[in-house]
Amino acid sequence: MKLALEAPALNTLAVNGREERFPVNRVYCVGRNYAAHAREMGKDPDREPPFFFMKPASAVVDAASPVGIPYPPHTKNYHHEIELVVAIKKGGRDIPADRALEHVYGYAVGLDMTRRDLQLEARDKGRPWEFGKSFAQSAPIGPLFRAEDIGHPGAAAIRLTVNGEPRQASDIGKLIWSVAESISVLSAFDELQPGDLLMTGTPEGVNAVVAGDVMRGAIDGLGEIEVRVTGQ
Repeated sequence: MKLALEAPALNTLAVNGREERFPVNRVYCVGRNYAAHAREMGKDPDREPPFFFMKPASAVVDAASPVGIPYPPHTKNYHHEIELVVAIKKGGRDIPADRALEHVYGYAVGLDMTRRDLQLEARDKGRPWEFGKSFAQSAPIGPLFRAEDIGHPGAAAIRLTVNGEPRQASDIGKLIWSVAESISVLSAFDELQPGDLLMTGTPEGVNAVVAGDVMRGAIDGLGEIEVRVTGQ
């Protein structure tokens, strides 16, 4: 096949303890999946059906080692959101929740970086969130830990500090919709494919960062990532 242009670079993530890398296809994100975060965003935390939004593959930044990401343009309120990330190894549609974890390759620590002012403005005007959520280098993600090596964590402390000061702290066991349930619901709307990622939502404590800030995010059993905010 002859291409009219050079193909874009393939985004990949490191796999803990292995040479091969995980190719990123699409990035799905679950919105407001911790009750305390729903409350801090002014929303009802009742267990209503989950909703999803997407980031492009170009949002993914390999954070297997300390990394810098630029402070994005057109925002004055750039927020951190620490999240459990799920990598899909096997596609499927209408996946039953009790079989959903069979489709999981592994897990990682990630950040859903957000231009909060743009997101909220779009939300209030009934517009898409794209400029608030779906921009380049907005998803630093650490190395993937294979499920066949560590199993499927159902409870683990999740935390984030900024310049050494605690910002977010919770447990992935507090997800409103579990990993298996999220995969099942998502697959009813869109057939999942190998290489897809699912960012499962953030706990309470989201807040702004500025150029020069250093974020350290961790989930017990999945290591830590270090991400510095650089200038534009």
